[in-house]
Amino acid sequence: MNTKIDPGSLKITDIRFADIDGAPKRCTLIKVFTNQGVVGYGEVRDASSRTYAAMLKSRIIGENPCNVEKIFRRIKQFGGDSRQAGGVCGIEVALWDIAGKVWGVPVWQLLGGKYRDRVRIYCDTDSEGGGRDMGKALKARMEQGYTFLKMDLGIELLMDVPGALSAPLGFLEKMREYKQTVFSTPHGSIDPRAMRGEAYDLFNTAHPFTGIHITETGLDYLEKYLADCREVIGYEIPLAIDHLGHIPLEDCIKLAKRLEKYNLAWMEDPVPWQLTSQYVRLANSTTTPIGTGEDMYLKESFKPLLESGALAMIHPDVLTAGGILETKKIGDMAEEYGVSMSIHMAESPIACLAAVHVAAATRNFMSLEVHSVDVPWWGDLIRPALEVKNGYIEVPDKPGLGIDGLNEELIARKLHADFPVAWESTEQWDKEWANDRQWS
Repeated sequence: MNTKIDPGSLKITDIRFADIDGAPKRCTLIKVFTNQGVVGYGEVRDASSRTYAAMLKSRIIGENPCNVEKIFRRIKQFGGDSRQAGGVCGIEVALWDIAGKVWGVPVWQLLGGKYRDRVRIYCDTDSEGGGRDMGKALKARMEQGYTFLKMDLGIELLMDVPGALSAPLGFLEKMREYKQTVFSTPHGSIDPRAMRGEAYDLFNTAHPFTGIHITETGLDYLEKYLADCREVIGYEIPLAIDHLGHIPLEDCIKLAKRLEKYNLAWMEDPVPWQLTSQYVRLANSTTTPIGTGEDMYLKESFKPLLESGALAMIHPDVLTAGGILETKKIGDMAEEYGVSMSIHMAESPIACLAAVHVAAATRNFMSLEVHSVDVPWWGDLIRPALEVKNGYIEVPDKPGLGIDGLNEELIARKLHADFPVAWESTEQWDKEWANDRQWS
């Protein structure tokens, strides 16, 4: 315990933000301040609005940050699926960081202890060209020490393959237009001002309603792509696939059956997570393992899918699922159904360390995604710098998340153009008020 701190009189006094770009996407870092000088670090998930966190400020000012679950239960009603939970989760992470610092123990100890001293990492891998090119890119990951792999395999590979896709006339052209607009900025950063119009509406149409189908030509192409990839990397190492595209269940079944012999670790997010019955139909139609979870908020969202028996793997994001403790609860619940947990993470080292503590404390954990292994300055955003060594991150023993401080000079160089000053006053949010009770 930090003997200079009186836990009983500790109070939250302020919340401030810094928006950085390119790590690999836009990230909003959070500082939660206290009346005794202890600062907690959190983060709003990539591409989320800082408003989701700022509007919670008046609800938690004056609260004891060590009462993490009490505060979470008060603010969790302001979260929602996917990026809408960013504020709730980011603040929850910062509270755990404070609690660990106050009591002098790492967060994983507050979660009940650890099952492992290091956490296995996998990283999404991009490659131009065909399956053998992707195989070479994945082989390079293996040579760097990574023991788990993931890649994209979906309709984006088929956009320029004649006869590979069928769709209402004009649909694919609009999708190409949207993709070119959205991903024209570094590291795939999405400018929301470009996300307008018919192209955006089409791209964001849910899987059953797009009218897109993969033809036999397209299925042949994707199978050959994966076969060529496996020929390079072999069959011994786990390989997962993601980003199939917004195709209907029947096409997912066709593709999953085609890919069974390639020994996939999982097929990720094939259809919207809300469609439990479709996951059941898919799982009953193939031996390819199925996983989902990165857009799901709170453990009750996971329960129907786990009860259905359709999932082989869950894939929550700490900054979406509800924060550190909620993700731990989700992992424990999945274990009861014989389902493993990997963790999605496409954010800064703050979110990464939050996920590391959850991974260390959860028995059925499999692997943690890190989207930024090719961003050379990424780990330097915090002190001490975060390192991935031979495909693993060491579980820290320092109090809280294990962060001594932030690299303010680096943050100042990487600030997003919309918020060019870090840690500005948020006093305009001090007196936000509403009757937040959930029952009468």
